[in-house]
Amino acid sequence: MKKIAVISGSRAEYGLLQNFVRELHRDPDFDLQFFVTGSHLTAEFGMTVREVENDEIPIFDKIDVILSSASGVGITKAVGLATIGFADAFNRAKPDLVVVLGDRFEIFGVSQAAAFAGIPMVHIHGGETTEGAFDEFIRHSITKMAQIHFVTAETYRRRVIQLGESPDRVFTVGAPGLDQLRTEKFWTLNELSERIGFGIKSDFLLFTYHPETLGAADPVRALSEALVALEAFPQYQIVMTYPNADSCSQPMIRLLEQYREKYPDRVCLTPSLGRLRYINAMKHCVAVVGNSSSGIIEAPFLKKPTVNIGDRQKGRVMSQSIVNCRADADSIKSAIAKAVSFDANFLNSIESLYGDGRACENMMRILRDLPDLDVRKSFFNLEVHP
Repeated sequence: MKKIAVISGSRAEYGLLQNFVRELHRDPDFDLQFFVTGSHLTAEFGMTVREVENDEIPIFDKIDVILSSASGVGITKAVGLATIGFADAFNRAKPDLVVVLGDRFEIFGVSQAAAFAGIPMVHIHGGETTEGAFDEFIRHSITKMAQIHFVTAETYRRRVIQLGESPDRVFTVGAPGLDQLRTEKFWTLNELSERIGFGIKSDFLLFTYHPETLGAADPVRALSEALVALEAFPQYQIVMTYPNADSCSQPMIRLLEQYREKYPDRVCLTPSLGRLRYINAMKHCVAVVGNSSSGIIEAPFLKKPTVNIGDRQKGRVMSQSIVNCRADADSIKSAIAKAVSFDANFLNSIESLYGDGRACENMMRILRDLPDLDVRKSFFNLEVHP
């Protein structure tokens, strides 16, 4: 059996990996080593390691890397802790292959540990661009440390090859987050209300806003503008989740808590809905509002409109159901008004740009046929026309 180490550091990323990890656990050809780290292990962000435990996925090890500070210095130290922690963890576990997803800072530390240990890596969701966050350079850096690339769209495959990766190691598999959406038996609205512990009495917006970690924009001010914009739509209740554990997240959480206290009957705020409650909330909401990648990838698959605020997701491939706007109240108001005005015929015509919900099947098939990998790579040069 090949020992496959899969690492999850956040609620969002675990939701994307969930089906894939289950398949690895069931498959007799693989010995799953599932590592939990990052915000999974913090009470402030919901102690989401419990979601993994409730799924009965065996946790091989827990590596704590989060510091109390979400400043640039704190995040830099967390990357260092992840590199050190996983250097020791991989030395104990001795995996044949490490699988990482995305662009989180703790995953950057994990990838460095694997690269220096000479362990081949599979990277999921490479080639994408998010110009408003330092996830941008983290993602491309992980691409250069990985040997195999599972990308979500052909545009991203071309970009990974442009970064010098050999075409025969870059596979367009689709977005793994869509797999569950394709097969899920969704709850009723009453069942959703019961499971989130909040009485949904009317149409509602699903709101998640993360800090923009690159550029001069003030994330707290931008969130304040979004909350002002929401005041213009009192007919909608709002289901909100905390931002990621990034710089400025703590003052943003305080602002959200104050907003919830101001509107206790209108606003449901939780550190994390978990994957199942989140996708059910998306299924029933009027629109997704904020700057989460779920509004770009999953919402169009469920035929839901998205209001995408600011530049955090700038550069991603986007469906026509996504309304982009600046991070100011007037622009956000206009975008929400436009998104909720889309009719059913238009939304039902939207096609997913991130695959058909069979990414897990594609990844498992490729892994089964994967030969032993040499960590050495040759830079693939594109023909350049002057």
